[in-house]
Amino acid sequence: MRRKISILGSTGSIGRQALEVIEKLTDKFEIISLAGGSNIDLLNEQIAKFKPKYAYASKPELIEGAKYLPLEEICADKTNDIILVAVSGRIGLKPTITAINNGIDIALANKETLVMAGDIVIPLAKEKGVNIIPVDSEHCAIHQCIKDIAQVEKLIITASGGPFLHKTVEDMKNATVEQTLAHPRWNMGRKITVDSATLMNKGLEVIEAHHLFGMNYDKIDVVVHPQSIVHSAIEYVDGSVIAQLGLPSMHIPIQYAITYPERYEGIKSKSFSFSEIARLDFEKPDWNKFKALKIAYDSGRKGGSVPVCMNAANEEAVFAFLEGKIKLFDIINTVEKMLETHQYIEKPSLEDIFSIDNEVRTKTKELFSHLLF
Repeated sequence: MRRKISILGSTGSIGRQALEVIEKLTDKFEIISLAGGSNIDLLNEQIAKFKPKYAYASKPELIEGAKYLPLEEICADKTNDIILVAVSGRIGLKPTITAINNGIDIALANKETLVMAGDIVIPLAKEKGVNIIPVDSEHCAIHQCIKDIAQVEKLIITASGGPFLHKTVEDMKNATVEQTLAHPRWNMGRKITVDSATLMNKGLEVIEAHHLFGMNYDKIDVVVHPQSIVHSAIEYVDGSVIAQLGLPSMHIPIQYAITYPERYEGIKSKSFSFSEIARLDFEKPDWNKFKALKIAYDSGRKGGSVPVCMNAANEEAVFAFLEGKIKLFDIINTVEKMLETHQYIEKPSLEDIFSIDNEVRTKTKELFSHLLF
């Protein structure tokens, strides 16, 4: 029988690549629903090609060839075997919780879900017997390496270093949007590409890893690996290190997540060759240049509502940078200012989380309107 799947964020980078994977595995999957955003033309092309029963878009009246359903109703449809959550931002949290409450497995490509509410989502998934399979290449790599988490001493998350790895702090301060989006290894959406340039993305991944694998932050290391061949590694208690390697292509972790625990021949960028790669370099991150990484570690350790504040401030600041309102380093300044005034809640409810998220976003936008840096 074909596995029934819905894709939230089908018009985004991960969603489009997921459909490319499924196109090669049409005998393995049946698409139940596709959810896009404002790119209605592309969504309608996808509907015509993959013929889902349901669809979501910001303008429902423009959907052609499928019945409109809100995101949470898509995620309440128990005919789904798995739902790929590939929407960007806080919008992914409530649908993910809805899917978990309905016993549907999750292929998770939405960082905010665990950064904002990992203490709620992970226990709920365990209670409901739901698998959360990470799509991020780093967490997917760790997932593939782990056999028994009790025997793992350390998680080692790799980072490419982005476009400013070999640039100075001054270069980063004066960086244009175009320079920031010129990632040397990965083709991603604009927001995540900016986060990769500041290494905030890696900080968010550290928080995700803490929740996904139940590891203390002191046992999660980040190492810069410019070639992006080693996607991450784990160190066992006996000193053995096991890594997952592959060419930088999101098709592989996407396919692993949606076909787990099976593996099939699908899209391959090309066969991996050690001799062609020739060398693999590793170095410690520059904590002074990539201050966002330390902010994320500190926020994760404090826990509670702090990661919610950090994430909201960062996201709004990234949007402001992309619109040319602030400079790249102002993103970090913004996050720090919001964290300084944040009123800490130790165990925020889901309602608290969304309230804090809204409040921080409002205050962040007010900060930009006055340019108080």
